[in-house]
Amino acid sequence: MKKILLTALAGVIASGAVLASVQTASAQYYDGPYRYDRRGPPPPPYRDPPRRHRDHDGRVIAGGIAAGVLGGLIGGALARDSGPRYVEPPPPPPRCWFEDRQVRNAYDGGWHMESIRVCR
Repeated sequence: MKKILLTALAGVIASGAVLASVQTASAQYYDGPYRYDRRGPPPPPYRDPPRRHRDHDGRVIAGGIAAGVLGGLIGGALARDSGPRYVEPPPPPPRCWFEDRQVRNAYDGGWHMESIRVCR
């Protein structure tokens, strides 16, 4: 399921990049902002048009909250357990102890004692 969702997400991102609208470049003469020293003064009731950079009406925040709630609902539905699951308890750990045993020495062919861990 995880692979399917990641593949779908990658497809949506790729298609959004392909289908994104691109503005055309226009090569027109730009003389900068209006300067009244060369063109004369503005007409008497002149007013600059209102510039609205941000709306400050909360639409962006509301959209983010709605997207978070919707994503949480979808994610919760996908990650939901389908019912109780019964798991066997793990086996008990092995019982281990150390015993002294004689071990053959590979260097001179003799024997020596070593502590060896024994588990059952």
